[in-house]
Amino acid sequence: MKQELLKLANEVEEEIKEITKRIDEDAMYNSIKVLNAFQRNNISEMHFNSTTGYGYNDIGREAIERIFAEVLGAEDSLVRNQFISGTHALTVALFALLRPEDTMLAISGKPYDTLDEVIGITENASSLKSFGVKYEQIDLKGNEFDIEKITKTLQNEKIKLIHIQRSKGYSSRDSLSIEKLQKVIQEIRKVDKEVIIFIDNCYCEFVERETPLEVGADVIVGSLIKNLGGGIANNGAYVAGKEKYVSLAAERLTSPGQGKEVGPTLGANKGFLQGIYLAPSVVASSLKTAVFASKLLEKLGYKVAPRYDEKRADIVQTIEFGEPDKLIKFCQGIQKGSAIDSNSVPEPWDMPGYGDKIIMASGSFTQGSSIEISCDGPIRSPYIAFLQGGLTYEYGKIAVLTAVEQITQN
Repeated sequence: MKQELLKLANEVEEEIKEITKRIDEDAMYNSIKVLNAFQRNNISEMHFNSTTGYGYNDIGREAIERIFAEVLGAEDSLVRNQFISGTHALTVALFALLRPEDTMLAISGKPYDTLDEVIGITENASSLKSFGVKYEQIDLKGNEFDIEKITKTLQNEKIKLIHIQRSKGYSSRDSLSIEKLQKVIQEIRKVDKEVIIFIDNCYCEFVERETPLEVGADVIVGSLIKNLGGGIANNGAYVAGKEKYVSLAAERLTSPGQGKEVGPTLGANKGFLQGIYLAPSVVASSLKTAVFASKLLEKLGYKVAPRYDEKRADIVQTIEFGEPDKLIKFCQGIQKGSAIDSNSVPEPWDMPGYGDKIIMASGSFTQGSSIEISCDGPIRSPYIAFLQGGLTYEYGKIAVLTAVEQITQN
């Protein structure tokens, strides 16, 4: 690696010291929260045991769901390896809560690309739309909720569920902080006390000290190959919130009448427990990697969001390259700087659920695990890279430096 780049990296680390210190303080707060939940639930080796078949009386699974509920501020939670992805958990929860002729209102703009066919924005015979669920959308206004339009819609129409996606997805908007959520939830409740407030919480867990449920949301959903899996969980996702809504989601995942009582863990319990135990520290490493990348790439003249010293709501760091070649090279550099498949060279391709070609680097122990170290982006203007993860800050930093070297070499 070039000496000039290493010198620049040292300068960056000196300049971000105060930010990384605050990240460590938040990690300590969240670690105490997790440890208290483990101790209150008397977790022992017996909870690592596995069930097969129907999965009746799985005490480890039940303990995990109590821990997740406690840590997330929920009445109940559904934490299962039967969920294939965050998108799957979101789909199950939406189908559980919505009925024909109900209206879903997205108030943070269009959701992530993989929900297009789930909702029916892109036609699909299995979509919510095909079952008679209506969809409306209110875009953010200058990175803020359009509260006037939201409240007016609630006054004039019967809305069953309000959808909020905290992370920016493949858009250029800001991700949404707990503070912004709290403000809009308070305004919603002045108009409608019954509407279900449903949060896509992917990439956001443990970035802040509070959770959306603690400021008035009803349901939150997230993936375990992102923040809360701590890089340990091999798959899975969670739905957490009010007990009645979690119960509906469980009966949609399994079957009515069985709900949470079934679901074999097939060896996943230890990974789920170890994952959430490590998650505050792993999320902190991811945030430090993002802050380092933000400052470094800004120094090199690229437009970044958030800037290194801005408040963060998720682990995602974006870098705008303005041209496809640099986006591709940067992602290839992240792959080159990873532990797994470092000799592979990612290329843009047509991924299921996306409208544009996607380039995706993920040198991870678990396929698609964003929290380990990953970088991806759609091949469309303005050619933005979405960087996430870093199991340790050191490995995250190495990957970022490798990627920067890839785009700066002649």
